[in-house]
Amino acid sequence: MSVMESLRERKKAITRRAIREAAERLFAERGYDEVTVAEIADAANVSVKTLFVYYRSKEDLVFADTELLDRLVAGLAARADGVSPARAVADVLAEAAAETGGGLESYHRAYGESPALRSGLLRMWAEFEDRIVEQLAAEGGGPATPAMRLRAIQLVGIVRTTTSPELRDNPGGLADWLEQAPGLVEG
Repeated sequence: MSVMESLRERKKAITRRAIREAAERLFAERGYDEVTVAEIADAANVSVKTLFVYYRSKEDLVFADTELLDRLVAGLAARADGVSPARAVADVLAEAAAETGGGLESYHRAYGESPALRSGLLRMWAEFEDRIVEQLAAEGGGPATPAMRLRAIQLVGIVRTTTSPELRDNPGGLADWLEQAPGLVEG
């Protein structure tokens, strides 16, 4: 029986990933607002009904992947002595950008200007902030403090700026920004 459950769970994971990857590809090609749920389902080779079993809405497809947040928190936790939190965040972002071909152009095309995603992005940034505060508190060995919250806001600011209109208009400036940002945050 456990083997069947394991197979069932693996199939669910494959379907979930296929839907998310199809959505990401279509959003990158045409932009979030220009893609329908039916097109995503078709590209993932599932029915619209099946898509909604895995994701409650089209917006959920954008915010379902927590990989970047997990990587940021892990990067903070694993940083060497003497490496500032801001440098650790910038390094994780530079690594992620390198994995996507050196830029965030497809991200900007997919999500950057969509008014429909604005509130979801704000919720996502708040989640990033909360998780970073938790990590900073764990490192400090005590409860979270207002200073930790301010630090988390600054660190999330580095992440948010990578998707800002200023860098959207200058995609080649990402590497420069990630080099400058830690010094600006650390003052």
